[in-house]
Amino acid sequence: MKLLFVSSEAAPFFKTGGLGDVAYALPKELKKQGIDVRVALPYYLSMPQEYKDKLQDVLHFRVQMGHEGVYAGVKTLNLDGIEYYFIDNLQYFDRPNLYGYHDDGERFAFFDMAVIEMMERVNFIPNIIHCNDWQTGMIPALLVDKYHWINVYRDIRKVFTIHNIRFQGQYNPVVLSSLFGIGYSIFHDNGAKHYEDVNFLKAGINYSDIVTTVSPTYAREIQTPQFGEGLDGVLRNASFKLRGIINGIDYEENNPQTDEKIPFNYSLNDMKGKLDNKLHLQSKLNLPQSESTPLIGVVSRLTNQKGMQLVQEIAEDLLTTRNIQIVVLGTGEQEYENSFRYFDWKYNNQFRAIIDFDIALAQQIYAGADMFLMPSAFEPCGLSQMISLRYGTLPIVHETGGLSDTIVPYNKYTGEGTGFTFYDFNGYTLLNTIYRALHVYDEEPEKWKQLIKQGMEIDFSWTKPANEYIDIYNELLGT
Repeated sequence: MKLLFVSSEAAPFFKTGGLGDVAYALPKELKKQGIDVRVALPYYLSMPQEYKDKLQDVLHFRVQMGHEGVYAGVKTLNLDGIEYYFIDNLQYFDRPNLYGYHDDGERFAFFDMAVIEMMERVNFIPNIIHCNDWQTGMIPALLVDKYHWINVYRDIRKVFTIHNIRFQGQYNPVVLSSLFGIGYSIFHDNGAKHYEDVNFLKAGINYSDIVTTVSPTYAREIQTPQFGEGLDGVLRNASFKLRGIINGIDYEENNPQTDEKIPFNYSLNDMKGKLDNKLHLQSKLNLPQSESTPLIGVVSRLTNQKGMQLVQEIAEDLLTTRNIQIVVLGTGEQEYENSFRYFDWKYNNQFRAIIDFDIALAQQIYAGADMFLMPSAFEPCGLSQMISLRYGTLPIVHETGGLSDTIVPYNKYTGEGTGFTFYDFNGYTLLNTIYRALHVYDEEPEKWKQLIKQGMEIDFSWTKPANEYIDIYNELLGT
């Protein structure tokens, strides 16, 4: 089986969030399981130099963007046995950030066509093309509408994964002719039309053979007006081909026994390093060192989606009523950055805000905290809660999306559970859930240790999700 995995980002080259982690780890696991998988990405010049030095130029050609022929270069790099193709164009990809520009529609229209036209030129015609999020959503539509005349492309089956439905790529329909050089045959309600715009994400949904999203609960949620971001009706119509598959986490990168980013390694059979990491984290962040003071970690974008308004709402109550420590790492909306800086100033012995993106410190928080707070308003899958369990740190999460699918709420009667959950999205409920967790931590240490054990024993590796994707690919190919 030949598979081309197409994404707008992938670690370790460049990433802004979970998509970058998935686009690295899933192909790696598929390769282990015998799939001939290759990955296509834009060539952002923000790529670290160590990978730039390994790139090889393969070929270049011109992509017809309306009336203009635009340069497209193809560079390759082999990492972990996987061949990566990078689409090169300085005009589109030599920028400080990956996204957020007025011409993003044009940038990814170019990328989508360049990927399709590259396949023949590099002599890799996949059985399956697996596209991800709106930036690649036009590829399935273009294979049906623009490139169907190419014989070797006709049998390519199309899988499309929605990582976050909030971002859709909506543009004036003039882009169909001015960018893609096609007519209006896909501009209808069962195609790419959404109200009066072309919607790249909707095109990916309607023109793919199978649509997946990153958790079973999120697959149900996005079919409702509350979570569907205006596409719930489209997804209800496509429910026959919609699947929810929980993401995994990279077990090589996230392993407390071998992680070089944490000062003390440990395992389920020898947990001493867990406490050592806590004391080290407290010392590093100039918090009072204390084995018994519960330490709550937050590693997140500081946005409403991530529930930071609830953290902001309850912080004073929590800090003034309990002897606890809170560490927040992340960047985001200025309101939350400033608010958390204020708490850091006012409660200097209890609260620490690091307004930064720091991968090593994130790992040290996963390893050193006792609890991990993740009160997202919605969360398609989430990786942090799984990483925290891997490091023996119990999550406190809102019951939504992948958080609901991955965290088993603690049952004080049976002892079952891997964390603490709340359903009603408000500060009062979150505060009471934290109090419940603190009670077990303070008053029932043996139960707390058992919850840690239960969490660390769960397998959140990519093995099972990759098998589920392979089942989908085989289903499409009739094998």
